[in-house]
Amino acid sequence: MSAPLPRQKPFRFGVQASSPPGGFAGEAEAGDRWRELARRVEAMGYSILTIADHLDEQWAPVPAMVSAAEATTTLRIGALVLCNDYRHPVVVAKEAASIDVLSGGRLELGLGAGWKLTDYAQAGISHDSAGTRITRLAEAITVVKGLFAQGPVHFEGEHYRVDGLEGAPKPVQTPGPPLLLGGGAKRMLGLAGREADIVALNPSLHAGVIDANAGPSATADATEEKLRWIAEAAGDRYADLEIQTRVHLAAITDDRRALAEAIAPTLGVTPEQALDTPHALAGTVDEVVEQCLERRERFGISYLSISLDTYEAFAPVVERLAGT
Repeated sequence: MSAPLPRQKPFRFGVQASSPPGGFAGEAEAGDRWRELARRVEAMGYSILTIADHLDEQWAPVPAMVSAAEATTTLRIGALVLCNDYRHPVVVAKEAASIDVLSGGRLELGLGAGWKLTDYAQAGISHDSAGTRITRLAEAITVVKGLFAQGPVHFEGEHYRVDGLEGAPKPVQTPGPPLLLGGGAKRMLGLAGREADIVALNPSLHAGVIDANAGPSATADATEEKLRWIAEAAGDRYADLEIQTRVHLAAITDDRRALAEAIAPTLGVTPEQALDTPHALAGTVDEVVEQCLERRERFGISYLSISLDTYEAFAPVVERLAGT
């Protein structure tokens, strides 16, 4: 049974880049390369530049977002996603509102419960159960939204306590920057359906690593099930949600079948499933455009995020579809 779909939205595209082109070699020039990347992404018609939040060799997301915003005029900026376990939600709210003001209202706030085991282990942060992390995130969302609104926040939860704090500054966008939440399992997607403006469809990362075990949760059938979970949780607000996915493989190629056969074993899926997953786009420009249209029709996916290593090759697709 096909999942119900939200109201169809125009396509938009993002680039996920957590470090400058060429990495951090020659640190003195890294900032210049980062700002030039932001300008190129904007000029190519991408809607947003996003940054992950991990503790290995990558930018700290908050200053990198501000730098990208300062280098551009219309490009939106965001985190895909900020890990809730690394920051108190009062700090997140203040930083997010400040970025939104400094950028003239161009922030999209992505929040996540945290997943990557090496981050937790290397930093000595307790990696609690998924249930605990999601409960903590749900409380954090209540705090952040409260601080974006007018009036003091009084909140007493299992994980956070806020006693009469008024959020300042207030964000430019009201009631706040669009909130992105995502996941690959029912509880997290239910929270996203209830609270988010943008829902990101992900493979399941409950193991704390990305490997072949995640592949079966990224198939087209699994995606249909995720949409049913979201719709059930969202209720009447489902029609207005924007559905996003991270395209982990985007390739402009004349032989998409050969590519699928090569990558399928590493994803833990068949070549047919690799060709059908919404987390991969491969083929000629015309074929990829058709895949995007088919997946919006089937899944409601209108916001696609592309990796830094393929954003230039993917630009003709963006030119054809962005805003349509």
